[in-house]
Amino acid sequence: MWTYKKILEYPAKVTQADPEFAGLVITQFGGPDGELSAGVRYLSQMYTFPIPEGIATLSNIGTEELAHWEIIATLFYKLTQGVPANVLEDAGLGAHYVQHGRAVYPRDAAGVPWTAAYIQSHEDPIASIHEDLAAEQKARATYEYLMDLTNDPGIIDTLAFLREREVVHFQRFGEVLDLLYDYYEDPNNPDRPNPDNDYDRDRDRERDRRRWPFG
Repeated sequence: MWTYKKILEYPAKVTQADPEFAGLVITQFGGPDGELSAGVRYLSQMYTFPIPEGIATLSNIGTEELAHWEIIATLFYKLTQGVPANVLEDAGLGAHYVQHGRAVYPRDAAGVPWTAAYIQSHEDPIASIHEDLAAEQKARATYEYLMDLTNDPGIIDTLAFLREREVVHFQRFGEVLDLLYDYYEDPNNPDRPNPDNDYDRDRDRERDRRRWPFG
């Protein structure tokens, strides 16, 4: 079920056109750690997830990532809108302009098109959640790097919002991982894959690894 509202989840603020930065921020539109990769990953993983809380989390976050994809597309559009072709070329977008004009196209900052090879959808839910935790960490880091490369306060504000959502998503996936360990530790669970495995021990180790230093 979808409810469509014709507004962005958060404003894509741009003070002035900046095609050079557009060629960088587009990595979050079609790069390996970008919003499209996240949305397709989570919305694919949800179907074989064994607990309802995990299905709901993957569905909710996957849907939100598509909203973030829309924000990045809007940033790229605003950063290149009306920029002459020769200026786009000087900014490193000549190849993009030849192939797409000023249209938004899912690729990374190096010009490599998006591919499903960036993601994994695994029937093993613990394997999938570990990938999701790592994906949120990498996206958070990418937004921080992008913020280092612009002085536009509007763009920084927009990217800071997206970065903060990656932090929240990381926390939610950590909670799902804890619930998975509870699910597999339950001796009455017929789906417990390895009754001899000490899931409580694994859970304690994971909690130590997920100490989150970023507020």
